Amino acid sequence: MDTNLKIAVLSGKGGTGKTLVASNLAKIANRAVYLDCDVEEPNGHLFLKGPVLEAFDVDLPMPEVNLDLCDYCRKCVDFCAFNALALISGRVKVFDKICHSCGGCKVICPQNAIEEYNKNIGKIERRHYDNVDVYTGILNPGEESGTSIIKKMMTTIPSGYETAIIDSPPGSACIVMDSIEDADYCVLVAEPTTFGAHNLRMVHELTKVFNKPCGAVLNKTNGEEDPSRIYCMDNNVPILLDIPWRKDISDYIAEGSLVVEKDKELSESFAALLERISQEVQNEKNTYTQR
Repeated sequence: MDTNLKIAVLSGKGGTGKTLVASNLAKIANRAVYLDCDVEEPNGHLFLKGPVLEAFDVDLPMPEVNLDLCDYCRKCVDFCAFNALALISGRVKVFDKICHSCGGCKVICPQNAIEEYNKNIGKIERRHYDNVDVYTGILNPGEESGTSIIKKMMTTIPSGYETAIIDSPPGSACIVMDSIEDADYCVLVAEPTTFGAHNLRMVHELTKVFNKPCGAVLNKTNGEEDPSRIYCMDNNVPILLDIPWRKDISDYIAEGSLVVEKDKELSESFAALLERISQEVQNEKNTYTQR
């Protein structure tokens, strides 16, 4: 994905306002692409609305054993680090839910008894809303991991966008790492609670592992004690924006509206947020060039 600015929006858990921030950032940007990588429960399209223009299946290669050729030597079973194959009652059984589709069992089989078939695990939908191309990753119910869907989104989305907004999955698991690996900047969204501060620390630690510049957006702030704000101050995480706890904002979200289209003050705040992130990314690039 060749884009000038790639911003990943993260949170340590669902329901903190991650999609609120990501969808409104996409709307405020020019020639933007919004990638909904929260593949288990994508909901960005509820705000960046539009009919599905295209849909792409995401398939994974799965091993299939030809029992006429298999001599039950166990080499494939012993090779698989994920225990996705087992020799049971004289037959090799494949557990596709835990198979990582590495293809190693096929390569190592001395009898060439293992072929592969494509198993569908989900899809990617494309919509368009005003200035934003919207791509939504959807993992089929019951599937274990949406990593392949996110990787396909990152590698097959057309280039030429000015800004890419990546709505990452909640948490800090492998699937989140896939969504931030190519980002220029990470926005960490947190609530003003002890639990919120704990989750903020999780995603902050993740950005340090990937050496990504980051800043925080504190959502639902009310002027009272804020453990997330204290965490930011103690750990030198810049606070980029406060989104206050207000009933009208909750009403806009409940009706599926973008707050930047409803509230002039918030529209200006999100524009300033995007400008600040752009400037910080440019400063990072200038610093890297001078090294």
